[in-house]
Amino acid sequence: MTISEVQPEAALKLYAGQPMHDVFPVLKDFLPTKVMTPCIAPSPFPSGDSLSLPEHYEYLSEQKTTEALIKETDTAALLVLKQGKICFEHYYLTGGKDVPWISFSMSKSIVSALVGIALEEGKISSIEDPISDYVPSLKGSAYDGVSILHVLQMSSGARWSEDYSDPNAEVHRFEAVMAGIDTLEEFVSGIERGYEPGKQCRYNSADTMALGLLLIKATGVSISAYMQKHLYNPLRMENAGYWLIDREGTEMAAGGVLMTARDFAKFGELFRNSGVWNGKQIIPAAWVNASTTIQAAHLKPGEVLLGDHKFPLGYGLQWWIPEGDLGEFSAIGVYNQFIYVDPSRDLVIVKLSSNRQYGTTSSESTNKELETLEMLRAIAKATDEK
Repeated sequence: MTISEVQPEAALKLYAGQPMHDVFPVLKDFLPTKVMTPCIAPSPFPSGDSLSLPEHYEYLSEQKTTEALIKETDTAALLVLKQGKICFEHYYLTGGKDVPWISFSMSKSIVSALVGIALEEGKISSIEDPISDYVPSLKGSAYDGVSILHVLQMSSGARWSEDYSDPNAEVHRFEAVMAGIDTLEEFVSGIERGYEPGKQCRYNSADTMALGLLLIKATGVSISAYMQKHLYNPLRMENAGYWLIDREGTEMAAGGVLMTARDFAKFGELFRNSGVWNGKQIIPAAWVNASTTIQAAHLKPGEVLLGDHKFPLGYGLQWWIPEGDLGEFSAIGVYNQFIYVDPSRDLVIVKLSSNRQYGTTSSESTNKELETLEMLRAIAKATDEK
């Protein structure tokens, strides 16, 4: 199948074991979007010392082959930055330097950054405020009276299952929004409470959708317009970006942004530099730190619930935090999308993928997230020799 043969209905056939590398770069062409325009004078990354990828990495005490995992997870782009310079950039399948790719849940980290900016601007008074004070439609829902902080920490108490292999999981009800049947606001306001807020981290895409509604209500503009002003323009992005929207024009905050690998890398580099870009503080440093550190016991690695199991990564404010003392953090999206940041090595890695086996089971054997993380760590370690 070629890109020109992609049919709109293919966008809704996720987690079915089908090749998706033809679909992901063109979602913007047959689903409704809002566009973020690139800078007239974009700022590309300079080139650094060339990096050769390590041939092997270790996972579960086994030697694994880097090239094999890149192929097995249908990788479209792999970009490595060291001290803000490109030391490795390669594209596969339908990927390319100018090809926008669907972020899926990497969007969650972007939404969190925008919440931090809105807080700094005074659009949001405090993250201790109930989110329902800003979004009246959430009164009577699972989010009524729940603090913005607990929503940011995926600890809202909303009933939810993110098990992509379970056709009855709440996450699949979201497909009705993508199909234009429901709106995002209707969807989120209909979610019921499942447990006490602030006590359990249960990965929940609806929490980020609620944060998206918060941004719109608090700032008075769309998410894409706010991102254009506060991220896209200051970072002088190289290519157009796109937000998938519902039938009312509301951005799909939980996973609907498309950008190129280089532009995703700029977002990662901004966080590596504690929110500073070209000497200007774009995101408050305190927000970057809070976003990428574990602030409560229920957010520690091994305590976060993902689908039907506990996940061995910790959670910040819409960022994943691996165990260890390097200060690593990562934005992660389904089908193996990664913005991996290792501040101790001045390193950012972007991996865009379309792992066709993702979500066909709830197992790491198909989803490859933890194994991919170990491969990225091996790549990071390889830069020590430079």
